[in-house]
Amino acid sequence: MSTPSTELEQWDKEYVWHPFTQMKTYRESKPLIIESGKGSYLYDTEGNRYLDGYASLWVNVHGHSEPELNRALIEQVEKVAHSTLLGSANVPSILLAKKLAEITPGNLSNVFYSDTGAAAVEIALKIAYQYWKNLDSEKYASKNKFVSMNEAYHGDTVGAVSVGGMDLFHRIFRPLLFERIPSPSPYSYRMTDLGNEKAVKDYCLTELESLLKSHSEEIAGVIMEPLVQGAAGILTHPEGFLKGVEQLCRKYDVLLICDEVAVGFGRTGTLFACEQEDVVPDLMCMGKGITGGYMPLAATITHDRIFNAFLGEQDEHKTFYHGHTYTGNQLACSLALKNIELIEQRNLVADIQRKAEKISAKLDTLYELPNVGEVRQRGLMIGIEIVKDRTTKETFSVQEGVISRIIQNAREHRLIIRELGSVITMMPILSMTDEELHTMVDITYRSIQEACESLAVR
Repeated sequence: MSTPSTELEQWDKEYVWHPFTQMKTYRESKPLIIESGKGSYLYDTEGNRYLDGYASLWVNVHGHSEPELNRALIEQVEKVAHSTLLGSANVPSILLAKKLAEITPGNLSNVFYSDTGAAAVEIALKIAYQYWKNLDSEKYASKNKFVSMNEAYHGDTVGAVSVGGMDLFHRIFRPLLFERIPSPSPYSYRMTDLGNEKAVKDYCLTELESLLKSHSEEIAGVIMEPLVQGAAGILTHPEGFLKGVEQLCRKYDVLLICDEVAVGFGRTGTLFACEQEDVVPDLMCMGKGITGGYMPLAATITHDRIFNAFLGEQDEHKTFYHGHTYTGNQLACSLALKNIELIEQRNLVADIQRKAEKISAKLDTLYELPNVGEVRQRGLMIGIEIVKDRTTKETFSVQEGVISRIIQNAREHRLIIRELGSVITMMPILSMTDEELHTMVDITYRSIQEACESLAVR
């Protein structure tokens, strides 16, 4: 016998602390409680069906309750659910590491597993820091800092927050953080005083080079989200910016860390975003879509030059002293292997490219709405910046409630999307049909229109 919805709502508000959620407001509203999912849709406890336009926080690849992923999970759980990777190995983690080495750019080949994107970033930072110390602790004694972009978001652990640049999320924790060196991010929509996209790119690269030229002896690495800064509001970088960062890292002998947690596994139109500018980072972080949206898994991959710096005798203490209880978990690794197999079998990346191009014209219709300032798209990552006035680009205040109203309208029209500040994001399940993608845009159009019209009436 199932638990009544009313009791679940009560217990949810009484016992569950939701992430990135003001619980006072949440407890005053009716919660959306998901009970099941199928394909591109989620179903709540009252039987309502919602199009998952957020891919359940950017992770779902092939749809909910995908039969082949279900089967892979069942087959593995009947063998063993988990055994430690500390001092022993397991079959799925070995096969997945080999596969990741084959599909990632260049000569990346050494995989360190974790369970969240933030942990993958934390691991990359610690590896980068220790790499220089293992090489020569005296010569590189001052290489202790990292450069990251303005408005960067790399996760919520203390290390990941330290290299973050989102004041709203990170300012409260500032006393806990290690020092980072900020570098300007090419936010072309709000940097028009510099000129066109190329001028914005050139300015940001010039500023980064100035930092590296002055401080390279202090800098262990540069960390960035390649092509798109996701949580910053789907900020799409100008063509050539990523490649320019790579070239500067090589010139000034600092490591390049690419955070592919949000943009990897097909989301931007290639399996990994770095591929689009022929970039091979020193360390790459992966997560979110790696298991197709089924289980927590992340990975940090690097090349032999870095890995070999950690090899030595026990008394040299070059060991990387880091690990998680569920590192390389068999269930998660089995799902990741099947997910990658399905991506390849179904030609999903080519299909994403086709769908992204096709939906682009549909997205242009959003400019018919006077409060749409800019629509940003890279593959199936979409951000719509909502403004009060297109000329001034002024945004609505939180108190005006326009952005939250748009999200609520969409939910009432049976679409799940989310906001990032003044930006409405659409991050569809990668296997969505053309028709479902068009429905997502149509509902978003209607939801923005209704919210802004209601504001005009007030």
